[in-house]
Amino acid sequence: MTQPAPKHLVLVDGSSFLFRAYHAVPPLTSPDGKPTNAIYGVSNMLRKLMADYVDDHISVIFDAPGKTFRNDLYDQYKAHRPPMPDDLRVQIGPLHQLVRAMGLPLVMEPGVEADDVMGTLAYRGVASGYHVILVTGDKDMAQLVNGQVILENTMSNTRMDIQGVIDKFGVRPEQIVDYLALMGDAVDNIPGVPKVGPKTAAKWLEHYETLENLMAHAHEIKGKIGDNLREALAQLPLAKQLTTISCDLALPFGIEDLHQQAMDKATLKALLTELGFSSWLKTLDNGVANPPAPTKPAPITEGLPGFEDLANPNENVQKTYETILTEAQLSAWLKRLEAAELFAFDTETTSLDYSQAHIVGVSFAVEAGHAAYLPLAHTYPDAPQQLDRTEALEKLRPLLENPAKAKVGQNLKYDMHVLANHGISLRGIAHDTMLESYVLNSTASRHNMDDLAKKYLGLDTIHYEDVAGKGAKQLGFADIAIDQATPYAAEDADITLRLHQALLPKLQQHPTLHQLYQDLEMPLVPVLARIERNGVLIDTAMLAQQSLELSSHIITLEQHAHDLAGRAFNLGSPKQIQDILYDQLKLPILKKTPKGQPSTDESVLQELAVDYPLPKVILEYRGLSKLKSTYTDKLPQQVDSQTGRIHTSYHQAVAATGRLSSSDPNLQNIPIRSAEGRKIRQAFIAPSGYKIVAADYSQIELRIMAHLSADEGLLEAFRLGEDIHKATAAEVFGVPLEQVTHDLRRSAKAINFGLIYGMSSFGLAQQLGLGRNQAQAYIDLYFARYPGVKNYMDSIREQAREQGFVETLFGRRLYLPDIKARNANIRQYAERTAINAPMQGTAADIIKRAMTATDTWLNEGLADAKMIMQVHDELVFEVAENQLDACTAEIKNLMCAAADLKVPLVVDVGIGDNWDEAH
Repeated sequence: MTQPAPKHLVLVDGSSFLFRAYHAVPPLTSPDGKPTNAIYGVSNMLRKLMADYVDDHISVIFDAPGKTFRNDLYDQYKAHRPPMPDDLRVQIGPLHQLVRAMGLPLVMEPGVEADDVMGTLAYRGVASGYHVILVTGDKDMAQLVNGQVILENTMSNTRMDIQGVIDKFGVRPEQIVDYLALMGDAVDNIPGVPKVGPKTAAKWLEHYETLENLMAHAHEIKGKIGDNLREALAQLPLAKQLTTISCDLALPFGIEDLHQQAMDKATLKALLTELGFSSWLKTLDNGVANPPAPTKPAPITEGLPGFEDLANPNENVQKTYETILTEAQLSAWLKRLEAAELFAFDTETTSLDYSQAHIVGVSFAVEAGHAAYLPLAHTYPDAPQQLDRTEALEKLRPLLENPAKAKVGQNLKYDMHVLANHGISLRGIAHDTMLESYVLNSTASRHNMDDLAKKYLGLDTIHYEDVAGKGAKQLGFADIAIDQATPYAAEDADITLRLHQALLPKLQQHPTLHQLYQDLEMPLVPVLARIERNGVLIDTAMLAQQSLELSSHIITLEQHAHDLAGRAFNLGSPKQIQDILYDQLKLPILKKTPKGQPSTDESVLQELAVDYPLPKVILEYRGLSKLKSTYTDKLPQQVDSQTGRIHTSYHQAVAATGRLSSSDPNLQNIPIRSAEGRKIRQAFIAPSGYKIVAADYSQIELRIMAHLSADEGLLEAFRLGEDIHKATAAEVFGVPLEQVTHDLRRSAKAINFGLIYGMSSFGLAQQLGLGRNQAQAYIDLYFARYPGVKNYMDSIREQAREQGFVETLFGRRLYLPDIKARNANIRQYAERTAINAPMQGTAADIIKRAMTATDTWLNEGLADAKMIMQVHDELVFEVAENQLDACTAEIKNLMCAAADLKVPLVVDVGIGDNWDEAH
């Protein structure tokens, strides 16, 4: 069973597809004679997207009516566009209704274009760890493509990554704006260079790289075309400005607001009836939301240095897949598996939830192209006789539990859990193709088996939906016919083995990466499985009481806000908040959106909240509402009925820096800074006779910065055991250590942490409430006192530009394909990542080493304790009350010994009846 794919942010250019569908789909009308062809085309495209990206964020973006900021730049912008046809205009309203009824967020921002909204969301999405897919047919959007942003044209079933942009346009994505400016755009009435088409523009940019460089050398271009270029020089900067997509809009919502909602079936049914979409209506009545999706297009390939895709290395391998239905067949395969040095193993199960999943069948492969599927619990009518599951698993037990028999799998942690549900302890986990890919290059590909097979083997695999269907009528694996299940399941084992044969040699070419994989990531697999299986006990009654208290507080805040405003309004509406704050209460406008409207984003409200009560109330209302919906209401629903505990899933192959992430539930985002957030942690409790022990690395990233930068001032402060923020304050502000005030320490802390995350003087000024010049002066003082830090930051940025990646202390690489991007926002984000990733990644490596060492000690069986959570730089344990002193001392020792730095690692240990008390 392969691991779930990483999260996507799918942004649909609704305006682009509205016009394309209108011209592509033959005329259609509703029962009452209204045109529907554009609605039909766009809605079908959206249904396919929803089927392809079931659990991902999808949003549809339309142009808002009216002028945009580009009209202010150039009053002739789009001046020659013909008016929209009447039979298209009347379809816009119903299409918007349909999109909302389908449960998709619909975005229209006045004063800007859909392109700008998509650019901003794409930039934010990448920063939040999403793979971004821009669904559009607009060539202008190619400028947004980078290592984690691709274009997809659903109507033509094509995808475009970095190489795709180069192949299509002859220029790199960062050159697209210059390319478009040179050609101009007759449709949008953007002036360019007369007679310059795609070939000339690409040729010039190949030679001169940038528009600015070309303009500086315009005298070198011969002939009439050179004259045209020189005559157009004055207007080219404007053309470039008009074709540049804005990526920094102050949008009144965040990425988290773009998740798919539940379908409004009543409204949808009424709309489908009115539009005459009878086929869709029938599937809706039958409980099927979306039709089967077409074959998935090729996955993202990014062409990062050093890891080229393989050219179909074994596409001619002859496949022989066997179904094991007899004792003789099973015996023969057991002999083959016993004789093999390594075999691939996979399970097919009843659920993706590891705690609930049971085996339906297992598959094996010992050589490329030869695999077998052993069905054990297919229960559909007339299913052929299968071997008894209990007896067959008992015959497999010696092989599966033998640590000397090497196994390879794809996300073997899941299979480990499933076998444990049947009383089998999987040992001999030698390799995991998901982790081989992840360590090789965490950003080059998604690490699920289907995408890896396409990238590294050049093969299209059978997808689960191909054999099970989609939507509400999707079959469980037990209901799939064995003759269909065998090719799918056996292929999983076969492809896993072939991926291992392709990926391991690539890792071995890079000894530090291979060592990281072999000594850190692979040993961590069973450690995480044990933590997940341990789970954590929660007090559901306490959470229910907290929900009631939060509800009461939220209602009180809402009423208080209404009183302060002098009238009722929707606290969830940025537009209504804008009206209240600026039109009615006349609060100062601190920041404007690109369309010139007063901003109501969170940073503005925080600044206003210093002097005005209403913004403070609005912020508190938002925070409490999120706590309630995300934690106090939801956590009790995630308690396992058999264990009474929450069992999260930890993911090794998601965060590019090496950090672990968790889901279902996400234990790493439970807040700690607010009183209400800490109350939630109070519901994470120890069972009778035990205590919660929380062991947290102290200021680990600053210690790593001291080690990497070798700055004598930082090293000395940590060696002496000083409060690093007080020590920094004393150095930067020139006062004796004992005279450092709380405010000075707070400023120094903001500088310490801000700089390792690449914070600018503007950001520091906002955080400390200072002028930008004063903030810059603080930064300059800091670097003057700690010159090693400045040298490190400069050198790591240059190193990233030269080699395209940075490394952690243990050799983990993070590739930075955008480090040379022309777009300043994207390039600066990559530079900030270059500075922070070695520290964050090293911290991740250190705690993984600590987890493995601690788990080894716990498995010796001498301590009545177990590890139950990992959260950022913290490990959480349940420890018997009569062993607290010995266990906490050993935990602390093991964590402090996880790395040998130039400064000591310090671990703070807390003990309590609940997580909050222990932290």
